[in-house]
Amino acid sequence: MAIELKQTVKLSQQLMITPQLQQAIKLLQLSRAELVETVQKELLENPVLEENEDRDRHSKESVDESSPNQSTTSEKDQIQQNEQNLEKEFDWSKYVESYQSRGSESKGFRESGEHPNYENMVSRGNTLQDHLEWQIHMGSYLPEEQEVCEMLVGNVDDNGYLQASLEELVEKTEYNMDQLEDALCLLQEMDPPGVGARNLQECLLLQIKDTGPNKSFLKEIINNHLNFIEKRDYKSLSKKLDITMQKAKDLAEIIFSLEPKPGRIFSGEQAQYVTPDVYVKHVGGEYTVVLNEDGLPKLQISNLYKSAIQNDLNKKNNDKEDSNSKMDDTAKEYIQDKLKSALWLIKSIHQRQKTMYKVTKSIVKFQRDFFDKGVVYLKPLVLKDVADEIGVHESTVSRATSGKYVHTPQGIFELKYFFNTGLSNKTGGQDFANEAVKQIIKKIVDNEDIKSPLSDQAIAKMLAQQNIKIARRTVAKYREMLGILPSSKRKRVS
Repeated sequence: MAIELKQTVKLSQQLMITPQLQQAIKLLQLSRAELVETVQKELLENPVLEENEDRDRHSKESVDESSPNQSTTSEKDQIQQNEQNLEKEFDWSKYVESYQSRGSESKGFRESGEHPNYENMVSRGNTLQDHLEWQIHMGSYLPEEQEVCEMLVGNVDDNGYLQASLEELVEKTEYNMDQLEDALCLLQEMDPPGVGARNLQECLLLQIKDTGPNKSFLKEIINNHLNFIEKRDYKSLSKKLDITMQKAKDLAEIIFSLEPKPGRIFSGEQAQYVTPDVYVKHVGGEYTVVLNEDGLPKLQISNLYKSAIQNDLNKKNNDKEDSNSKMDDTAKEYIQDKLKSALWLIKSIHQRQKTMYKVTKSIVKFQRDFFDKGVVYLKPLVLKDVADEIGVHESTVSRATSGKYVHTPQGIFELKYFFNTGLSNKTGGQDFANEAVKQIIKKIVDNEDIKSPLSDQAIAKMLAQQNIKIARRTVAKYREMLGILPSSKRKRVS
């Protein structure tokens, strides 16, 4: 069969993602911190953009669904008009005239007299290694002892355990075994108790040095009978140690009070503070959605470049002016490109805020019982429900809720928290959201008898009495997600 080339005409439709749409999608999925960082980067790279200093006038504005522009109507209408002009040949005269009507004057560049707020500067907390080194320098140790101890501290992990064996350290360092053993003894005497241990048993043994007459029993339990403690098998423990049942329970309580990870209190993890993107406020029996725009730079077109354009137009209209003094095509093209980028960014940010407002308002509509009564009344909700409600694609709702937080009368939640599948109601009524069932299970466990904790099957039966159809294995899965131990390990002595 011969191969030949042919020319054919074909009519087809293709979806083209424009740069403007790509930017809008990117901004929508950014978190609040990432959005601020992106805007600040654009302010540095795009000279046409500048931050509006009149921020009080725009603060605390919500994007209304029926009238989204409110007090910034004229500005946003002007942005849309300028964007349409840019699709054709850019009309400089109309652009300058449109901004002259706003009565703004060139402000130029001014130095900011603001100083950093030192209260907002967070210092790094002390780590376990910092705490141990401080004790070494504050102790009455010989210089060579300090040196070896500091080397050991460098091999202690965040949980307080020595990660390298002494044999390995002998091979890799210039210290001998006697020096390392003496330094390890000094390290294990330091605070917190149990630090410098090489395993769990040694960690617990270091913490029972000052337990008085029970020390021998505790040492025997830690060395040989921790399995009984884990299972709370006090009967077998009492037989092994030849003590009473009550004595075995008392010893178990002492071991339960020990810290298996002594370095945990010096964890280097810092608390992550969340700034809500949206506020839901209860006013007059209704819930009002208000966007949090505090801290978000208010962007506008630089007056400096508007003045430059105006001067160029004045020179162009004056026949006596030398043509060399007018703005050349290269400069004009540069400003035009930067102006396009600035207008797209302003419009994309406005669209992002408008979408978040619509999504949050729809969530409030679907989850009204949650806002009124709490987490237990959370309803099943999927992305499609909100997408159909506000007339967008499901992916748009997903981007608008990922990494965004809302402040509600019930607390601060990620917007994605309100989307979850549900469990069927035995009576055929409204389904229960998974998150609501988890909270019910947690409440049941919190109120159970600590001497006789409920099994997963017993919890499933109690849920069935509330018309929640759920299997035992599902109860076990939710219990593990909540960090609740099995009933055999929840048992406590009185």
